Amino acid sequence: MTKPKVALIIGVTSQDGSYLADFLLEKGYQVVGTIRRSTSTHQPNIEHLKGKIILEAADLIDQSSIDHLMIKYQPDEVYNFAAQSVPADSWTHPFYTAEVTAVGPLRVFESVRRFCPHARVYQATSREILGGVEGVEHANEQTPIFANNPYGIAKAYAHMMVDCYRKSYGMFVCAGILFNHESPRRSLHFVTRKISMG
Repeated sequence: MTKPKVALIIGVTSQDGSYLADFLLEKGYQVVGTIRRSTSTHQPNIEHLKGKIILEAADLIDQSSIDHLMIKYQPDEVYNFAAQSVPADSWTHPFYTAEVTAVGPLRVFESVRRFCPHARVYQATSREILGGVEGVEHANEQTPIFANNPYGIAKAYAHMMVDCYRKSYGMFVCAGILFNHESPRRSLHFVTRKISMG
């Protein structure tokens, strides 16, 4: 029997992270998911995954916690969904936004490069990197980056570091530019979920 692939999902409690965990478990992966030390024990998006995935405390502002996971699990795939993900909050907390959303992914890429360079890395970025570009609904990978808020700028940095690590180190690093998308697992602090909850 072959050893299952190991996937590390940073931000497994998020809408996308939890759905990805479901998908990868169906494919036979061993899934390791991160939660912040400050996160409450009640995580509705992953309640159904208890006992099926490995949960580890880690934080994108703590390099040693990221390094520990790369060394311990030697993941085949790394997915980063963690961020300070509310653009409006990025004006109130610009330093925290930069530390988590820009420098955090850099910590992940550097840890992969140093400890498990075979791993394939996915970084979730955002349509906010495009800012107020005219016709943004028809954007593609060639649309110029034009971020205009601290969150978008932090995501733009992470997006550009993907390209930097791919070209400079030959690593498999890719980014997905995510637009708003909804599901029952999306956080209630987003206005669309507040509306859908009535």
